[in-house]
Amino acid sequence: MNKKFYITTTLPYVNADPHIGFAMEIIQADVIARAKRAQGFEVFFNTGADEHGVKILRKAQEVGMDPKVYCDMYAAKFDNLKSALNLTYDNFIRTTDEHHIKAAQEFWIRCQKNGDIYKKNYSVKYCVGCELEKTDSELENGKCPVHPNQEIELIEEENYFFKYSSYQKPLLDFYKKNPDFVVPASRLNEITEFTKKGLEDFSISRLKEKMPWGVEVPGDEKHVMYVWFDALVGYISALGWPDNGNFESFWPGMQVAGKDNLRQQSSMWQAMLLSAGLPNSTQIFIHGFITVGGQKMSKSLGNVIDPFELVKKYGVDAVRYYLLREITPTEDGDFTIEKFQQRYNADLAGGIGNLLARTVVMANKLNSKSETLNSKQIQKETEKTKKDVEKYLEEFKFNDSLKSIWELISFCDKYINEEKPWEGKENAPQVVSDVLFALSEISDLLLPFLPETSQKIKTAVETKTSEILFPRLESSPSGMVKT
Repeated sequence: MNKKFYITTTLPYVNADPHIGFAMEIIQADVIARAKRAQGFEVFFNTGADEHGVKILRKAQEVGMDPKVYCDMYAAKFDNLKSALNLTYDNFIRTTDEHHIKAAQEFWIRCQKNGDIYKKNYSVKYCVGCELEKTDSELENGKCPVHPNQEIELIEEENYFFKYSSYQKPLLDFYKKNPDFVVPASRLNEITEFTKKGLEDFSISRLKEKMPWGVEVPGDEKHVMYVWFDALVGYISALGWPDNGNFESFWPGMQVAGKDNLRQQSSMWQAMLLSAGLPNSTQIFIHGFITVGGQKMSKSLGNVIDPFELVKKYGVDAVRYYLLREITPTEDGDFTIEKFQQRYNADLAGGIGNLLARTVVMANKLNSKSETLNSKQIQKETEKTKKDVEKYLEEFKFNDSLKSIWELISFCDKYINEEKPWEGKENAPQVVSDVLFALSEISDLLLPFLPETSQKIKTAVETKTSEILFPRLESSPSGMVKT
């Protein structure tokens, strides 16, 4: 029987163009998916678009478009990331898909049958940016700290509620039994402490007359589902649930999300799954935010980085490399064009690019064979790197994985400089053969991270011909690549 592995990103709101923060998330998920395939797993890799809710409705109204037409336009932009970033996802779920709508309604019915859905009048402070209710303790100067430029809205109406409060103990028990459920551990501690303080039932519907853009509540045409309740079900509707499809084979699975999604992914969704009688997710990897020059990305500041423009200018693997190597996977990281170009020239043009070019030139001159290995030093370093990369990948330390590979690249450069094969010594062909062997191993190690570069290295080693992998950048532009 084949080993199965399911991984999904969050489903981003399609109320704006894709930015580099989500590009990082989906590249991280792609690395995990590629690595699992290399280990022999049958992988189902999902992403998609969250298309309901007041935020989408208002954006569509602002530009005078039908909400569905608006979503069609923006969902296509997110799906275009597949080719732009060389991604390998298998499915792109849209929460406006007919199958998803039916799945969300079936999920509602199961939670309702379990006694976890009820109706009441309520008044709450609400952040449209987060699409979440906010308590006074979560606000700073009356504003949401994540969306300080948006006014907190007061919602007063009769809604359906989910009995979140019933799941405090089951969730705490689940976290205790699964100490690796949320990575990093600090985020598991955070959600555990949040849960210990007590959980409040949350609203899962809106009056249709006020907010018509959503999935209709089964049995009550006056209400539509609250956007989070609908969207979270997308992780299993993507697998064909409740009509089986891939669900029985691949669920439960792994989720990748940003730190602003911690509560929704690791607590609200898990409580909902328990209510519906379905298995909890296996693991949730939480990454940080990307700032730009130390500032939060914002259209008003004009510093939103467009991944499509970045790829067009520098190439897909250069973008993948920076986001995986420069940004610490579980913490906030910073992007500037200056840092990007420094990494590009030092590590890509001057690192792997230079090593491959000089080795291929010497291999042709000395008639070195790529399939032979004599150096115990090269063998030892290569084996160490393979073990390190495997270990770091299991821990989602993409930056440390690449650091280890680049240490092997530096070792090979040093080995060449010490052995000086260009001087024509008797061992010169073998020295170059040793490095060709290492380059072949480096190609395999790079496959999940920089797939295009990996293939180019493999071809160069086999044919002893090499194109320039990363042309050196001669000068820095004064402005950033931005939308």
